Amino acid sequence: MANILVVDDELGIRDLLSEILSDEGHHVDLAENATQARNARLANSYDLVLLDIWMPDTDGVTLLREWASGGQLTMPVIMMSGHATIETAVEATRIGAMSFLEKPITLQRLLKEVEQGINKRKAMLLQQSLAQNGQEPGLPSNDPGSPYPLRVAGQTPHEPAAALSPEQGFNLDQPLRQARDNFEKAYFEFHLARESGSMTRVAEKTGLERTHLYRKLRQLGVDLGRNRKN
Repeated sequence: MANILVVDDELGIRDLLSEILSDEGHHVDLAENATQARNARLANSYDLVLLDIWMPDTDGVTLLREWASGGQLTMPVIMMSGHATIETAVEATRIGAMSFLEKPITLQRLLKEVEQGINKRKAMLLQQSLAQNGQEPGLPSNDPGSPYPLRVAGQTPHEPAAALSPEQGFNLDQPLRQARDNFEKAYFEFHLARESGSMTRVAEKTGLERTHLYRKLRQLGVDLGRNRKN
């Protein structure tokens, strides 16, 4: 779904964020210091950066300032720290950071901030595309592919057709538990495919808590990687 760079000198934090964001279908690159982050930024285009403030070689605020002054701050940046002061957070926001996450980072807050950052990146790209084509952002258009379609008064917008599940061909001549497991596996695979591998959206659709859902998929042997959309 998005290309994300995680910059943090703590191995445990990098691994945890990488696992969570990868489960959401994102492609994640990792950097343990500012030097690696600089190199990654030069070599790749990112939709979002999660940047730790306190690092051994160069702190995150200094790196953020480098990117801003060098014209490389073209993506939303979320700052992270467990010891930053209010003044530090304000300074990072003034330079160009989108928001600030205080460690320990809760799963709900992380996913919310990441979603907002990705949406902001999409809006930035849309504005750039419209500007290059000489269109004014937000102007309605007759183009069916326009994000701002022209709507006729009284016309009801078309809703997307509901996705239909193909016939599963279940074998009913088997123990109930096995039949139930096969059905549940097909059920979750269907929703994972429809939601492009997003564990958060599948949890909302199926009414399960995210951690419970993850354990259930592991138990059923569902291949999570096959349903992810990078």
